[in-house]
Amino acid sequence: MVRSRFAGRRSGGAAGRGPEMDAEYVLWLGHELAALPRASAPAGLVEAAVGRQEPAAVRAGTATVGMLRYHSFATPAGDLHVAYGERGVVRARLGGTGTAFAAELMATRSAPVDYDERPAARVARLVADFFAGKRLPLEAFDLRSQGEFARRVLAQALAIPRGEVRPYAWLARETGHPGASRAVGQALGRNPIPVLIPCHRAVRSDGGLGGYAFGLALKERLLALEGVDMAALAEQARRGTRYVGSQTTHVYCQPTCRHAQRIAPRHRVEFAAAAAAEAAGYRPCQVCRP
Repeated sequence: MVRSRFAGRRSGGAAGRGPEMDAEYVLWLGHELAALPRASAPAGLVEAAVGRQEPAAVRAGTATVGMLRYHSFATPAGDLHVAYGERGVVRARLGGTGTAFAAELMATRSAPVDYDERPAARVARLVADFFAGKRLPLEAFDLRSQGEFARRVLAQALAIPRGEVRPYAWLARETGHPGASRAVGQALGRNPIPVLIPCHRAVRSDGGLGGYAFGLALKERLLALEGVDMAALAEQARRGTRYVGSQTTHVYCQPTCRHAQRIAPRHRVEFAAAAAAEAAGYRPCQVCRP
C-alpha cells in the first residue's frame, strides 16, 4: 500500500477541499500508478475473455438457424454432407452417412431437416469451386451460430490459399488478437463447416500439424489432396525452419507460400524466426504476410 500525504483522503469528498486539491490528487495518483511494477497477464486470460464474450447458446453450438436442407456430395476427399438454409451453408461433415449427419443436425440445431435430392445450384457450385481450388466467399456461409471472435477466425481461415498452411499464431494476429493462438485453435476445433471453411490449413508455429477434430490422418489427406508436400513440411519442422527467403529478392515467406515454392534451391535461405530474417536484411512477403 502506497502511503503519502493523501493516504486516507478521498478526492472531492472532504469538506473544505476545492478543485485545486482534486487536481493535485489526480496528478499524484497518476504518478503513483505509473510507478507500480508491470505484470504479465495470466496464462489463458485472453482465451477466457474471448470465450465469455460469446452467448451461452453460441458456445454450446445450439443457436437455431431455421429450416435446413442437406445433400451428400461425392468428392475427391470422400462423401461431403452439406446442410444449408436460406442464408447459406450452415454445417458440413466429411465421411459417415447422410442419415447420421441429419440426426446430428436435429440434435444440435433444433431445426427441421430435409434431404435434398437435387441440391441448390448455389451450394453445388460452392462445393465444385472449393475442389477446383477457388477461394470461397464468406457470404456463402450462415455463421449465426458462432460468436464474433469465431466468425473472424473462420473468415481468416478462408483466406489461406489451397496448397498452403498458416500457423495458429498467424490467424490470431490477422484477427487482431496476437496473443490468442489457443483461442484460435479452439474456434477452429468448433468449426461447423469443416473442409469448405478450411481449418485443416492451420498448423502449429513449429510446423507441426497441430490438431483436427476429425483426426490427423484426415487432415494430412486433405492437405496432400490440395498439393501440400507433407514430407517437406515435416522435414522443415524437424530442422526448425519457420520462414524461407530468396537471395535474389531478399523477401522472406511462409514456407508453403506460392512465392516461396518458386525459389530455386541455390537461392533459398531458411530462417528460424522472423527477427533473424529481418536482421539479415530480408523483408516480409506482402502476400503471405509472415
